[in-house]
Amino acid sequence: MRVSFLAVLALNAASGVLAAPAQGTTTTSAAPEVTNIDEISSLAQDAYEQAQELVENAEKRGSTCSWSNIRIRREWNTLSKTQKKSYVDAVKCLQAKPALTPASAAPGAKTRFDDFVATHINQTLSIHYTGNFLSWHRYFTWLYEEALREECGYTGTQPYWDWAITAVSGVNKSSIFDGTAYSMGSDGAYIAGQEDVVLGASSGLPPIYLPAGSGGGCVKTGPFSDMSVNLGPAALDLPGGTSVSVTNPLAWNPRCLKRDLSNAVNTRYANATSILKNILKPQTVYDFQMMMQGVPGGGDIGIHGGGHYSLGGDPGRDVYTSPGDPAFYLHHSMIDRVWWIWQMLSPSKRQYGSIALQGTNTFLDIPASANTTFNDYVEYGWAGEKRQIKDLMSTLDGPFCYVYL
Repeated sequence: MRVSFLAVLALNAASGVLAAPAQGTTTTSAAPEVTNIDEISSLAQDAYEQAQELVENAEKRGSTCSWSNIRIRREWNTLSKTQKKSYVDAVKCLQAKPALTPASAAPGAKTRFDDFVATHINQTLSIHYTGNFLSWHRYFTWLYEEALREECGYTGTQPYWDWAITAVSGVNKSSIFDGTAYSMGSDGAYIAGQEDVVLGASSGLPPIYLPAGSGGGCVKTGPFSDMSVNLGPAALDLPGGTSVSVTNPLAWNPRCLKRDLSNAVNTRYANATSILKNILKPQTVYDFQMMMQGVPGGGDIGIHGGGHYSLGGDPGRDVYTSPGDPAFYLHHSMIDRVWWIWQMLSPSKRQYGSIALQGTNTFLDIPASANTTFNDYVEYGWAGEKRQIKDLMSTLDGPFCYVYL
């Protein structure tokens, strides 16, 4: 597979939307953010209670998803040390198992963990700015959780990273990234004098400047300090406004895991106010997912981009290869949680109604493609079986039986 220049340009154009605040600018006082965190928590509790009522009604109709077997996904900081260590050990187990992807399809996929990265690389242009963006990533994260459970003996659920919390406390101070045995590893080694990451400069749009973070180099402490990133880069944004790719991002290119945790990006784009707005303002899923990803030319990279670029590093800043950082799945579990809360505000309309699934099957409809439908299949390569979108719209139906707290 070769990533074309036009494809990279399109991705940069979509993530590098119209100019944000000036270079290095951060935002917002803590007090309104704390208030909005409380409001999000209240909405999440309402969603939980709504889900409980839906499950009880479904049980009466013979549903296999019941409150006795439902899984509850929780924020990382609420887990005990034992639960955190269990999750980390399962991820490392997945990274030690051989890949299912044949070398003829992805010669760089060496581990079961890499199967998921290769799948995301292959499908990036048909799962972002598309009608299936939310459902594809929901099932992708579920398949990853299932692999941890079925192949590595994990008995917990997929945790999530609440960016609203780290927007106040500092992402580089989070227990997710503190470098202990109970974390997802540390920030990268500090590199002094890094320039801003500049998005969109080559697309013709006014550039957006993302301040460099507190790391930039290899992750040196914690469970993933010896991890090998095997695939990519395909479109890796670097400080200074450059992007790097290799001829074949599916080839073997072993290197250290790098991170560049950015409090400024988290505070600006993935704060509680942004999350709450994304839940309350959009009335259709098209508006919801465009706000989440950032409308090209609209001045915002959205909470989706905000989380990715708060993580930074390699492969964190590479839209294709980003699942190569184990923290990806905590980020996308939070994406799914925000969608879940939005759906639970009006389940009948927002899970299966006309406003529940909108968009086309190609990135920003380039090239022009058919509208996404409930009967469409989403593909996962060697990460897992394909599924129809209609089976993926509710966390309480199809293959799913989970909620968030």
